[in-house]
Amino acid sequence: MNWDLYSALFSQGGLMMYPIVVCSVMALSIAIERAFSLRRSKIIRPEIVSVIENISGKEDVGLAVSVCQRFEGPFANVIMAGLDSRDLDPEEIKQNIVDQGRQEIGDLEKGLVVLETVASVSPLLGLLGTVIGMIKVFQEISEVGVGQGNLLAGGIAEAILTTAAGLFVAIPSLVLYNFFTSRAESLILEIEKHSSLLLKKLSGFHSAASTSVDD
Repeated sequence: MNWDLYSALFSQGGLMMYPIVVCSVMALSIAIERAFSLRRSKIIRPEIVSVIENISGKEDVGLAVSVCQRFEGPFANVIMAGLDSRDLDPEEIKQNIVDQGRQEIGDLEKGLVVLETVASVSPLLGLLGTVIGMIKVFQEISEVGVGQGNLLAGGIAEAILTTAAGLFVAIPSLVLYNFFTSRAESLILEIEKHSSLLLKKLSGFHSAASTSVDD
């Protein structure tokens, strides 16, 4: 890489290049963190899925609790909310699962608002740099006229470079935001599917217990 060229372009871009670079660093760090945090194997633990699918009676609930306690994360927390409420009415179990799910959504979507903001703000920073560059151009024209092209080059370069830099940061940030949002929504739907299965089984145990008491 020709770092001298990049350094020269950065200098020509003027003051607005600094916040654009900050935005790019923020977007990159969030993208790296989300790429690791939103891995399906990290969120949807196969051990928890297996124990939910194999629950056939109240005697299996203790095993499910012990398996969930071995892991941390949104999936384990939502399932634990249901298991901890197993002695309550089905509607109360459902409400506890839903309430816990709402809290865990924030963890799955952490940082995505910042990524979206970077995608929105970067072009505006580039546009602001363009306006500043054109102001400099017009100031030079008013002082020396249009014949001194070398004096106008600095303002023109600043106007062009900041726009390009803002778009260079915004476009991949928007793509990454959409990608990670889609992945988070997919994981949320999968958690809902497994928690619904757990709720169905726990409700069945509750109905069976009520029937036996009535008999």
